[in-house]
Amino acid sequence: MAASPLADTQPQDLAPQSLAKVIVAKVFVRGLKVDAEIGVYDHEYGRFQSLIVDVELDLAASHFERLSDTVNYEKVGEAARAIAAEGHVGLVETFAERLAQACFFDPRVTRARVRVEKPSALAPHAAAAGVEITAVRS
Repeated sequence: MAASPLADTQPQDLAPQSLAKVIVAKVFVRGLKVDAEIGVYDHEYGRFQSLIVDVELDLAASHFERLSDTVNYEKVGEAARAIAAEGHVGLVETFAERLAQACFFDPRVTRARVRVEKPSALAPHAAAAGVEITAVRS
């Protein structure tokens, strides 16, 4: 078996400009639990239900050294909790759309995919029901 051409190359020998250029980075949050007043039925008003939220953000980026070079995924959790704190939301679709829009807080975000699951919606017959939307910066 032939040795890899980089077998004897050390990381410090590779200049940053000689490496592949990152053109899109995906920042994600998976399995974020958010309690929200959500639903369209009478029994869903005035009570909190758990949502499970997944978010994937595409961002235009070329180099990462500091937190300021990327999107802080803690902001995604803060945005989801802020939407829940605004009060009752009728549909998970509405929640997902609001969260997707909030994810464009950073101008480097070019696409946001938001999945919101409502685990209790069809329990015990299904693990969850929900929606997934994709929003693109216009």
